[in-house]
Amino acid sequence: MTRVTLLAGGVGGAKMAEGFDALDDVELSVIGNIADDAAFHGLWVSPDIDTLTYSLAGRIDRAQGWGVADEAHRALDVLDELGNDTWMTLGDRDFGLHIYRTNALRQGQSRSEIAAHVAQVFGVKSQIILPTDDVVQTRVRVADGWLSFQEYFVREQCKPEVLELDFDGIQSARPTKAALTAISTADLIVVAPSNPLVSIDPILNIPGIRAALTATSAPKIAVSPLIDGKVVKGPADRMMTALGLRADALGVARHYGDLIDTMVIDNADAALVDPILALGMGAVCQHTLMKTIDDKTALASAILAECQ
Repeated sequence: MTRVTLLAGGVGGAKMAEGFDALDDVELSVIGNIADDAAFHGLWVSPDIDTLTYSLAGRIDRAQGWGVADEAHRALDVLDELGNDTWMTLGDRDFGLHIYRTNALRQGQSRSEIAAHVAQVFGVKSQIILPTDDVVQTRVRVADGWLSFQEYFVREQCKPEVLELDFDGIQSARPTKAALTAISTADLIVVAPSNPLVSIDPILNIPGIRAALTATSAPKIAVSPLIDGKVVKGPADRMMTALGLRADALGVARHYGDLIDTMVIDNADAALVDPILALGMGAVCQHTLMKTIDDKTALASAILAECQ
């Protein structure tokens, strides 16, 4: 049994998690991004953790990659009728989870306890772990000022140019014991094909997390979220370009630097193998576009083979 610890954001991270979760010889722990979390309609919403949970529980809306399958939006319709801002799409089943989470927080439960309980009740076999129980929130500076990540991502649909990123609260955040244990006891560390700037960096920059990753002797493999210079989903390519980074698999490799032992890139990026090798890390070409469960398990199996 191989103990795999996956650092993951939302949609891309969830696909990679599904691949490892489906393998019989893997014990999977997923450390998910919590910096997209925000309050809506008085409820605490945790988009990336919920996407991971819904995906591994088989409840995800496959067509859009997030939210719950067989969903309705009657509660949101009422809120809209009453004059509330409803640009953050939350379905009725989704509201149930956010109501539960918010009540549990008010009763003194930690965010980690809540996430673990939800995963258990929903039938998730892998561990979903929060990197911190403290509140860390991504802020995006655009020409008109600072936005929360959800304002930028959902309300503004990623249209404004990103001038700066900040993770509010991260300097005082403390890593969870579960996250540090998952890193120190892993046989393999994998960074999912998630946005390196707003999905993975908020995990890495929590005090203690990067040091734990550096200290472990487990192989550390990152999967590029960019294929042939294009993102599969989300604004990673535009963000990287706007912030002066190269927006392709080589740019991702440079961003992670010596934290990573090996980059897994798509076959379409074979020309980048030598430049990545020149950085002092390994480079492996695979089919990284995960559309089906077979794609997901094939990529997970290939990554496992790299460390055996």
